[in-house]
Amino acid sequence: MNHETARHPEAAHAVQAPPAADHPTHPIGVYLKVWAYLFVLSGMSYAVDYFAVQGIMRWVLIITFMLLKAGLIVAIFMHMAWERMALVYAILVPPLALLTLVWLMSIESDYTFWTRTLFFDGSG
Repeated sequence: MNHETARHPEAAHAVQAPPAADHPTHPIGVYLKVWAYLFVLSGMSYAVDYFAVQGIMRWVLIITFMLLKAGLIVAIFMHMAWERMALVYAILVPPLALLTLVWLMSIESDYTFWTRTLFFDGSG
């Protein structure tokens, strides 16, 4: 019996996890596949400009490709796909809350703009 187990007999029966258990290893194929997806999405984003897509469709496509690429980078390269949900929520909820507040402010600004246009148009 060593010095530590003499003071704490229950420590002799404790099962310790290997040190690498909390840091999972991922095969290189996952990273190469994500790299290929990012390459394809970047090519599709470039194709939007190459084929001169205009109007709302242009912005919908560019933002969609941008969000898909950002999601892949965050999920795989920043290892968020393997994190606890509490950490995922801690990182994703604040930006979503800010976007919600910005959206509400834009609604309010439209209301304020049209109210001022209606009542302060200078024709009175």
